[in-house]
Amino acid sequence: MFIGLVFAVAAGTAIPILSILIGIAVDYYTNFQRHTINSSVFSGGINYGSLINVYFAIFIFVATYISVATWVYTGERIARQIREQYLRAILRQNIAYFDEYSSGEVTTRITSDIHLIQDGISEKVSLTFQYIVQFILSFIVAITLSWKMTLVISYFIPFLAINSYLMNKFNTIFTKRSLDFYSCARTIAEDVISTIKTSVAFGAQKELSNFYDSYLANTRKEGYKKSLLNGFSIGIMHFGIVATHGLAFWFGSTLIINHELSSGQVTGLFLTFLYGTFSLISFFVDIQALSLAAAAGSKIFGTIDHVFSINIDSDIGDKPENVMGHIQLKNINFVYPTRPNIKTLSDVSLDVEPSSIVALVGSSGSGKSTIILLILRFYDPISSGIFLDGRDIKSLNLTWLRRQISLVSQEPVLFKTTIAKNISYGLIGSIYENLPDKKRREIIENACKMANAHDFIMDFPDKYETMVGERGILLSGGQKQRIVIARAIIKDPKILLLDEATSALDTQNENIVQNALNKVSKNRITIIIAHRLSTIRNATKIFVMDKGVIVESGTHKELIDKKGFYCKLVEIQQIKQSLEAEEDFNILSPFITSLKDDFTELFTIKNEDHHVLSNKSLISSHFNQKSDIEIGFENDYHFTVWELFMKILSINKPEFLILFTGIIASIICGVIYSIFAIIYGNIIQVLTETGDTLFHDTTFWALIFNFALGFSNEKLTERIRSMSFASILRQNISFFEEENYGVGVLTSHLLLDVTHINGLASFRLGYILQVLATIFFCVIVSLIVGWKFTLVCLCSVLFLFGAGILHIEMISGFYQKTKKAYEYSAQIVCEGVDNIRTIAALTRKDDLWKIYHHLLDEPMHQGFKNAFLASITFALSNSIYFLVDALAFWYGGILFINNEYDLLKIFTVHTAIMCGSSFASHIFANAPDMAKAKSAFATIISLLERVPVIDTWCQSGEKFKTVKGHIKFSDIHFYYPTRPGISVLRGLNLEVKPGQYAALVGPSGCGKSTIISLFEKFYQVTSGKITIDRLNIAKMNVNNLREQMALVSQESSLYDMTIRENLIFGCRPEQNITQNDIEKAYQEANIYEFIIKLPNGYDTRIGRRGIQLSGGQKQRIAIARALIRDPKILLLDEATSVLDSELEKVVQKALDAAAHGRTTLAIAHRLSTIQHADVIFVIKDSKVHE
Repeated sequence: MFIGLVFAVAAGTAIPILSILIGIAVDYYTNFQRHTINSSVFSGGINYGSLINVYFAIFIFVATYISVATWVYTGERIARQIREQYLRAILRQNIAYFDEYSSGEVTTRITSDIHLIQDGISEKVSLTFQYIVQFILSFIVAITLSWKMTLVISYFIPFLAINSYLMNKFNTIFTKRSLDFYSCARTIAEDVISTIKTSVAFGAQKELSNFYDSYLANTRKEGYKKSLLNGFSIGIMHFGIVATHGLAFWFGSTLIINHELSSGQVTGLFLTFLYGTFSLISFFVDIQALSLAAAAGSKIFGTIDHVFSINIDSDIGDKPENVMGHIQLKNINFVYPTRPNIKTLSDVSLDVEPSSIVALVGSSGSGKSTIILLILRFYDPISSGIFLDGRDIKSLNLTWLRRQISLVSQEPVLFKTTIAKNISYGLIGSIYENLPDKKRREIIENACKMANAHDFIMDFPDKYETMVGERGILLSGGQKQRIVIARAIIKDPKILLLDEATSALDTQNENIVQNALNKVSKNRITIIIAHRLSTIRNATKIFVMDKGVIVESGTHKELIDKKGFYCKLVEIQQIKQSLEAEEDFNILSPFITSLKDDFTELFTIKNEDHHVLSNKSLISSHFNQKSDIEIGFENDYHFTVWELFMKILSINKPEFLILFTGIIASIICGVIYSIFAIIYGNIIQVLTETGDTLFHDTTFWALIFNFALGFSNEKLTERIRSMSFASILRQNISFFEEENYGVGVLTSHLLLDVTHINGLASFRLGYILQVLATIFFCVIVSLIVGWKFTLVCLCSVLFLFGAGILHIEMISGFYQKTKKAYEYSAQIVCEGVDNIRTIAALTRKDDLWKIYHHLLDEPMHQGFKNAFLASITFALSNSIYFLVDALAFWYGGILFINNEYDLLKIFTVHTAIMCGSSFASHIFANAPDMAKAKSAFATIISLLERVPVIDTWCQSGEKFKTVKGHIKFSDIHFYYPTRPGISVLRGLNLEVKPGQYAALVGPSGCGKSTIISLFEKFYQVTSGKITIDRLNIAKMNVNNLREQMALVSQESSLYDMTIRENLIFGCRPEQNITQNDIEKAYQEANIYEFIIKLPNGYDTRIGRRGIQLSGGQKQRIAIARALIRDPKILLLDEATSVLDSELEKVVQKALDAAAHGRTTLAIAHRLSTIQHADVIFVIKDSKVHE
């Protein structure tokens, strides 16, 4: 950094020295014209001055290259360190932090905000420092030439300093607000994209886009304020600069008249201030990058420096050698930080003896899962404590504590990697973590056999190396749950926590997996949360909870004998008779007996087999499979800068008037600066009347172009983000299952690509237009005054442009390469933060950080290449300016000696060319922004112009007039586009008559959910035909088709809205509903009483994916969302699987009532829920078995 600053200072000395040389040259011209020197002296002086300029060109090239290259290199290193430190800080945050801050905010910070910081600490530092040095040295040179004149014109410096301070201060404030608003918009985008099937099924893409747009509108308003501020501040800056020049013209002429200064000295002083002025303008352009970096950095470093109450990174705390497994909760009281007025647990005490199996049962929302979270120390109770083997868990090392525990939660969480990798995450921190790959694979396979997952895994073409997709989207719910169970049991945990571990399994798999869980539960503490009481009947002790308190406890038999709360739950499930025949754990199937040896082998690995590998061994396979995968949009769009500009104009068409005003104002500013060339060329004739008009015009038009272009740019940014998000929601479901289009990648496009276009289209676009106008009119002035001299000088100017354009192309290439790597790294962060509870439970913090660290290697490598290669072309474009000056003086001298040009023409052309060249060198300082915008726009256009096969924007297709609900699947064959080698359905035939309640049953992964997906037209069938009332759905308008249906999935998929908004989201287009309709829907879903007891009732925000609610509460809201739609066809995919027995019975009754008079297609693992179905289809081997 120091070396870079030293050479930035060196580069900054060139311009003031050049001004002195020009002043000396003017004296040579003047003296030769006055015949005080002969032609040989004149030629020798001019040639020597030209040679000095050549030397300075070489010097500036070297100084600029070293200063820019070192700071680009520094920026890459610092940005990487900040990214890694920020992620490490995020991963050690308390879980309560993520109840308030979303993954959208985190990924916004780690992508956009750190990008802004990097932009502010890279070449902008070198250039800003160079501009400051140029301005200061220009001031010093001016004092040396004439302290009187300098003193007169220096009045404006404090004025501009105050203006700059205020502009940057308020820019920081507005930028902070804008970033905060957009992080909310990004969170919405992440939630919608990650639950795309729900939004598509309800045809709510437009409503969700509008919801996203509402946050963009707030971002835009902050941008308007910033545009107005910048326009006003830049206008004031121009006022001061041009007014000072007017004063300088007048006072300089008086000094010439009084013979205090020569014309060369006044010219040198004028040019010194002119170049100093240009440096000041460039400084104010680039200082905005530093201002934005400061704004972005405030929250980044605030998070990094934050001190945590529950610190996962701390080495403090006991690490007992042996764990007996005695857990005690003593008088626990607890409230969630985000709901301080609602007491979740009240004076809860329970005692879990070593090697016992304890069950927690009770109604949804009674506090069962909260106890699990407290044992994992995701939160601390507000009073009393939790003890493990007599030690308060607060005194234990937190990482050690969590590594004694395995968790299987209600919603299975898988990461976007292979099956084997997902299961191996369960080994982190265990004695098996660093085993050789072969031995680790044996353990993985044995764990899968116990979880009854091995067989379906071996059916996949890639077997254990099969990618599961984002959130396991490529697997069925049951398959995901079995993999999660395998991950939990693989490390032989001391404490096993099962939160509805088998809820997503069919009956056959549930029995097998439950027996396996029973087997592994021996000789360890097992705490089970279950709604299906058949899974916990043999528990050592059962605690019955209601409204945050324990109302009963005892064994199954003791609680049955009490005839209390538990007995009532059992009676509701009607399992009493079946339970009497199966009384202990020892009566197991032959299958389970065969697993005993596998399990013994799994956990009896000899010490000599332990082979300690490097930390990279755990993550190496993760990257081997990714090395050939290209992340990003595939497109053939390549834009020139002009085409890019025209595309921006076309998208900004609604703001054409104000955009046109901004463009005209930019051009006028450029014209005014070209007039300066004439003024300096006519320096003897410059009088006070010229200054007044110019400075008023420049001030006015500078304000107009900055505000107008800023205003139109904010609309452009909002519109591109809105159009891009809408276009993403337009895509087919298969689009989101592709490796290249994960949530993190897509939201990064919405953020970074649009930010890069913003960076070009806002103030910089106005500045670039002004510069182009200045160059154009300077060339016109030069050609009019002296075409011969102009053409010769323009030859060197063309080299300057060539170097600048090459610089843009090089940076564009480097950016395109780093962009893909950054997108995938953002995907990893998004996925990790989105599933932070699973990350914390698995103690995957360090593993995730290592993966992220590794992913930053490629962009850093490209960044270093950019620093040392692209800086060459930038330095070249910056130094050619001096070669232009050398050529101008040398050739001008020849023309002057030959009497072809007089002094007025020579200096008018020279000043115009040099003015244009100076501005041209400044415009290429914006090359990184232009290159990034060019690449980003290609990506945006490829997205906007991507038309899916099943297009929800298409208005064509047949529409239903009336729907009876006669459904028929005829010889359906299907495979998923992302898995073309696996046939999911093979010749499936089924028929559901109007008004029938049809049930689909069968083992997990047999294709039941696929049938629902095809019926919703999420995918097109490979062959065969699906009809509704004899109309082929392939020919139907897809929006009209989905309006006839309502879907309740296994995963509730709620959004960070209010309870009311989540319900309204389910309405059909133009469906008018009243408050009575809302209340009725929630009453039918049996959640009305819970809602009205909340402090904010229907206006309660439920957090991301309904995190503030229990699983049962979320599912009931999802059911109400379907009922409010009043669909002709009701689709139920395990709609009641997460409800407790009492609620299941009530809600099932409501669903049965809702099914009356409409066709219903239901998937169920609990056969009791579909025993009254009109027809049941048993799916096996990809077709209807019976």
